[in-house]
Amino acid sequence: MEWASQLCENRGLGSKMTDSKYFTTTKKGEIFELKAELNSDKKEKKKEAVKKVIASMTVGKDVSALFPDVVNCMQTDNLELKKLVYLYLMNYAKSQPDMAIMAVNTFVKDCEDPNPLIRALAVRTMGCIRVDKITEYLCEPLRKCLKDEDPYVRKTAAVCVAKLHDINAQLVEDQGFLDTLKDLISDSNPMVVANAVAALSEIAESHPNSNLLDLNPQTINKLLTALNECTEWGQIFILDCLANYTPRDDRESQSICERVTPRLSHANSAVVLSAVKVLMKFMEMLPKDLDYYGTLLKKLAPPLVTLLSAEPELQYVALRNINLIVQKRAEILKHEMKVFFVKYNDPIYVKLEKLDIMIRLASQANIAQVLAELKEYATEVDVDFVRKAVRAIGRCAIKVEQSAERCVSTLLDLIQTKVNYVVQEAIVVIKDIFRKYPNKYESVIATLCENLDSLDEPEARAAMIWIVGEYAERIDNADELLESFLEGFHDESTQVQLQLLTAIVKLFLKKPTETQELVQQVLSLATQDSDNPDLRDRGYIYWRLLSTDPVAAKEVVLAEKPLISEETDLIEPTLLEELICHIGTLASVYHKPPSAFVEGSRGVQHKRLTARAGSGESAESPDVVLSGPSEAPPAVIPSQGDLLGDLLNLDLAPPTATVPSVQPSMQMGAMDLLGGGLDSLMGDESDTLGDIGGSPSMSASLGMAPAAMPAALGGAPAVGGGLGDLFDLGGGVGMPTGSYIAPKIMWLPAMKAKGLEISGTFARRGGVIQMDLSLTNKAMSVMTDFAIQFNRNSFGLSPAGPLQVLTPLSPNQTIDVSLPLSTSGPVMKMEPLTNLQVAVKNNIDVFYFSCQYPISLLFVEDGKMDRQVFLATWKDIPNENETQFQIKDIHLNSDTASNKLQGSNIFTIAKRTVDGQDMLYQSIKLTNGIWVLAEMRVQTGNPSYTLSIKCRASEVLQFVYQCYELVLKN
Repeated sequence: MEWASQLCENRGLGSKMTDSKYFTTTKKGEIFELKAELNSDKKEKKKEAVKKVIASMTVGKDVSALFPDVVNCMQTDNLELKKLVYLYLMNYAKSQPDMAIMAVNTFVKDCEDPNPLIRALAVRTMGCIRVDKITEYLCEPLRKCLKDEDPYVRKTAAVCVAKLHDINAQLVEDQGFLDTLKDLISDSNPMVVANAVAALSEIAESHPNSNLLDLNPQTINKLLTALNECTEWGQIFILDCLANYTPRDDRESQSICERVTPRLSHANSAVVLSAVKVLMKFMEMLPKDLDYYGTLLKKLAPPLVTLLSAEPELQYVALRNINLIVQKRAEILKHEMKVFFVKYNDPIYVKLEKLDIMIRLASQANIAQVLAELKEYATEVDVDFVRKAVRAIGRCAIKVEQSAERCVSTLLDLIQTKVNYVVQEAIVVIKDIFRKYPNKYESVIATLCENLDSLDEPEARAAMIWIVGEYAERIDNADELLESFLEGFHDESTQVQLQLLTAIVKLFLKKPTETQELVQQVLSLATQDSDNPDLRDRGYIYWRLLSTDPVAAKEVVLAEKPLISEETDLIEPTLLEELICHIGTLASVYHKPPSAFVEGSRGVQHKRLTARAGSGESAESPDVVLSGPSEAPPAVIPSQGDLLGDLLNLDLAPPTATVPSVQPSMQMGAMDLLGGGLDSLMGDESDTLGDIGGSPSMSASLGMAPAAMPAALGGAPAVGGGLGDLFDLGGGVGMPTGSYIAPKIMWLPAMKAKGLEISGTFARRGGVIQMDLSLTNKAMSVMTDFAIQFNRNSFGLSPAGPLQVLTPLSPNQTIDVSLPLSTSGPVMKMEPLTNLQVAVKNNIDVFYFSCQYPISLLFVEDGKMDRQVFLATWKDIPNENETQFQIKDIHLNSDTASNKLQGSNIFTIAKRTVDGQDMLYQSIKLTNGIWVLAEMRVQTGNPSYTLSIKCRASEVLQFVYQCYELVLKN
């Protein structure tokens, strides 16, 4: 609490010790006593009373009843007493705005006091009192203080402008304070410059397009001059401002880097990280062959290493930032591997982060040292750390090809320890090594098979099953091994079931004569006895493939797989560039852009590094060599996602009607892959498997598919078949039907408004919010001079223009008016959230009413989220922010519902059909940047829809549900 920290400001230790007595009182009825003491003639008694009031306020007691008595104590020359009264005012002015006005004269007077401390105190306190009525009185004193002769007053006034802008932005612009603030950047005092930069940066964040900080070489020079002399926090503000500047050429870039470099040796880690951010950005402009470039790389390493000698929490923040820096420029720390070696007393979060950086820095030169360390870590007692260490060995093998053999040997040594969780992690890692280096290390499979019985974790079991299926032709008893897993098929996790299904199909295609019974058994288990839609779908696809065209099945299932790459662990390049621009902030710790966790802010800007003009260089570090041919980037295999992840990878577009020309013998089989040939599997005797290019003997051995196959699979038309039709994604996503507009209702009856009756509704047309009003004159006289105003509301709705009633409103006449609205007005949370308080004026009087607008009014047209972003955001929003609703009596199919909702800017990202139930995944974006995600389940023949909505701002969920209900039922 600010007042608690300032309670004893500028006082000696002895007096601080005695102040504790103010917090120990347990008296009852003390308000009355305090009132008497505050009105005492004795200055000391008065000061003691104010201290008691502040102490009570600090511990949470309500002493607002003493407001007038405390305000009377303002008329004093005693600085300490004045500070205490100002603290009280800051705390209670919001709840007592009318009383706070009494203090305005004293503020104004104090702003002209000969003592600069009192002048600064007065203007700071006025800025902290967030009461509209007071802000208009603040303008003149603030203007004087911004040009005060004392720098302490000027620096305080600079921050006050930012506070005032937050309360009333229009007032600040009208009064010209922003121009005065820009002039302060040229101030002779470095602290004034730093505070002016901080205030302008704060204002610019909420108005990203305002170009307030118009940075040019002259301004930059002034900032760099002030940088050496201001306090550490002032330096951070200036450095953050410099990071937003784009130099004209590499010479200017080098000049700035030279003047910023001394900040790397600062004692404050925040200053160091801000300096690193500036240097990392401006290095992009420097030619790589420049001598200074190499010097700068060497200078960046020591300060980053020094950060790792701080306490664990600071180490963690430093490590998260270093992780980004290493991904961008590994050469900075390539010789500093040893500082990232784990210490025995490091907390687990520091250990895991160090481990990650070690792998990123691993190269042929230091791999022996790294592997020796990792092998040591694998014998630690911390299970999580051991698992990560074993995985790190595998990542080293994938990253540094020359070390792969040594890594495999190390992993085999660890398997021999027979420590259960070590063995399981090693098997998962060896599977990845097989995928990176096929047909190279298969000699170890026998050792792996010996440990089959000890595997109890799903990931390890799935990895082992993959190995057995992939190399079935080299394992004599592969069928026995897979059959042993099949015994408890229904008790296995989905991950293991899916892998087992694929492995047995691979085995069947490699050894068809020996494993017909096994493959039939697993297909039956997957399709007939399983409730999991993913498993069933995969089972049906394999069944169809095997029964219609074994050659195609072989090509699909046993196709050559792309090699995995170490690049899968790297942050995507454009995101990495943005995060580098946010070094030293929360974004660099989360490894997420600010827009992912700062919700509803209009000021979140996406930043990018600036490449040197005319350079054709990539952003990659020169020392990092990618595996494989340089022309093609390494293929990245995404990890197996959940149901939602798989869903979002499907294509929403309708399948193309053109069928590629293929060989006649293959055409029917290929087209029938998911088409009409399914009838034969379901027992239609008019169509035989032999007729459609399948093998009769194969069909006989597989038998008929179960009759309980979902309808979505049966009888699909041949043209346009394929996965799109299998999941019914081809149909229905057509043109939107237009947004729903509610009928007008009466908002203001004539009897309450001297004969003026107002009814209305809201609409969104072409991206513009409109308030449709019907004004009826039920009085005997003509009405003119109409005007309208809104109170502050939850989403900043305000009239975008005047109320256009162009002709006088005669008695018994009705005029329809459409008022365009904007969402840039002042914001205040209303109860209920969508409540709007309106004042309408005419030549007779001013009339007030309130109405509620549908939240769909705020749904913007660019609210269709990218599928991958949808998936990441859905996972990122906590489960407690999800609410489920039932929408009853809806007799629409899912496509019609989707079209209706799209008309109101509720966009369907993807659709999936599971057991006759359509699942629509939808996104909505509100005007203030809040995203709402939804999953709607539509069961054929069931008039009730199930709607699950997720949003970080959980207050909007109920209103979004009401919007769904309104749109779907009208």
